[in-house]
Amino acid sequence: MKNKSLETYLYSAVGVAAMALLLIGLNLVLGAAKVRVDLTKERVHTLSDGTRAILQGLDTDVRIRFYASRVENPVAESVFLMNYARQVDDLLDAIRRESRGRVKVERFDPRPDSDAEDSARLDGIEGQPMPPYGESFFLGMTISQLDQRVSIPFLSPSRERLLEYDIARAIASVSQAERPVVGVMSALPVFGMPANPMMAQMGRPQGQEPWVFLSELRRDFTVREVESTVDRIDEDIQVMVVIYPKDISEMAQYALDQFVLRGGRLLAFLDPLSFADSQSGMMNPLQQASASGATLDRLLRAWGIEFDLSKCVSDMTYKAMLSRGGRPEEAPAVLMLTQNAMNQDDPVTGQLDNLLLPYAGVFTGTPAEGLEKTVLLRTSADSMLIDKIMAQFGGGADKDFRPSGIEFPLAVRLDGRFKTAFPNGRPNGADDDDPTAHAAAGSLKESVVNTSVVLVGDSDLLFDPVAAQIQRFLGQRIVIPQYGNLSFGQSLVELLAGDSNLIAVRSRASLNRPFTVVRELEARAQESYRSRIRDLENQLQETQTRLNELQRGRQDAQHFILSEEQQRELASFRQKESEARRDLKVMRRNLRQEVDALQNRLTWINIALMPLLITVSGIGIALFKRKKTAAQ
Repeated sequence: MKNKSLETYLYSAVGVAAMALLLIGLNLVLGAAKVRVDLTKERVHTLSDGTRAILQGLDTDVRIRFYASRVENPVAESVFLMNYARQVDDLLDAIRRESRGRVKVERFDPRPDSDAEDSARLDGIEGQPMPPYGESFFLGMTISQLDQRVSIPFLSPSRERLLEYDIARAIASVSQAERPVVGVMSALPVFGMPANPMMAQMGRPQGQEPWVFLSELRRDFTVREVESTVDRIDEDIQVMVVIYPKDISEMAQYALDQFVLRGGRLLAFLDPLSFADSQSGMMNPLQQASASGATLDRLLRAWGIEFDLSKCVSDMTYKAMLSRGGRPEEAPAVLMLTQNAMNQDDPVTGQLDNLLLPYAGVFTGTPAEGLEKTVLLRTSADSMLIDKIMAQFGGGADKDFRPSGIEFPLAVRLDGRFKTAFPNGRPNGADDDDPTAHAAAGSLKESVVNTSVVLVGDSDLLFDPVAAQIQRFLGQRIVIPQYGNLSFGQSLVELLAGDSNLIAVRSRASLNRPFTVVRELEARAQESYRSRIRDLENQLQETQTRLNELQRGRQDAQHFILSEEQQRELASFRQKESEARRDLKVMRRNLRQEVDALQNRLTWINIALMPLLITVSGIGIALFKRKKTAAQ
């Protein structure tokens, strides 16, 4: 019996040792092979289809020179960066394998006074000083093909979600023979503003950098500024991006019309209310709202589309929370769109999951003959149109909100053959209905080929304070996208320019998982709240009407004396008011309890589900072994 017990312990020890050796060996093998196992729902650690398409389309070798410092006496900051460098290295290995030998990766450790340090500086990679001694830490890369080269001076961990996109975009950029030409027209300073000495003396900031959206476009396209007074779009421009075309001239609309008819593609960001428009009465908010707004009225009419500059859309399902006076406040006119508001069948919106649209307008109408409309973004049915001045001051109170039951289009794409908005030809300032006032010669009347126009009902979504966070990290300007706004704008341009491979890569930067169930629960409860408020107001109005009728029937001497009937009416109203207020308190309490309970359930599921499954599995295996041993 004693020998049997010793034998059992010996077998157990040998089994544990064998298992340990097996795990160590498996870890070494997998570590050497650098196999990536991605268990995330969105597959964010697996190369996207867009990256694979770019790599498989390479016909010439691409060379990546990766510079990452290895510090002998690291501090907390350098340890963090070295860990991130290993993640970058793993991604580069995955890219190299997927390219089937077309991507060559070279790794360098730029130690002080080494050849690798000199090479890094020649490639445009600058070391970042690290505390406490100020030693330089290098973490960057250059991607080159033949004589084309793109440098990423510093790989910031804050752009981790954009890492694959940054590398894929650089590879696509160096492998392009020619960059597509994109024209940009705007009434806003999207290209930045030069320094003004007079403003500097007044203590104002000197100059303004270009919008991040423009800076990002310039990395992939040849971007050309087009004035809003032009009469012709250059032939080599493939895509026109129009951002807030306030006070656009008839001649410029004619130029855009002819551009579309000859096969060009147009992306227009219109807006009923733009807070980026600083020229619209900064000192008077009412004047700013009334003076703000931009559309392409002449073109939209010809295409059968309407865009009301006097109205913004308010949505209780997709409302955002803003801080006003240090307190969070609902802003139904500032839309925080989730996947439910996006066309999941479209290559652009199908891979986004959040967008922020402040004070957006909607598109109505039926497309003209020959055009097909695709809705890219839409509101929920729990939305309504409100005057844009009301939108600026909170988007309408709950008691005034009445859902329209309509899912309003916020962004649409028109495809097909367009007809001209200028049937009489080139405008010259005369009456458009007078055929003799125009020179029709040389004007296109209809599209020569099928083309596309994308219309978006908001322009502030591209404005820097909305679209990105701009930070300074170790002396570098770091741009961190907020929501999917930049991805949405850039993906639309790429799609219209004919290159959609980067869309799926960039969209990963904005992935999140909002509590959609919680938001739907809140929306339903708040609709019930608004309905109860309206009932209370109706009761008040009916009671006041009744009191007025009774008062008119009394003698003048008794004018200020309430009769018994009036007193009963007033007491009844007060009782109804008290009951309504009590019901509202119960409703609010129930809403908070339901939301808190749901969030608690989700939290406990996230925390306890996996340990519980492991425990149950262990107990099940133990019972199975015990039963099997007993049977022997």
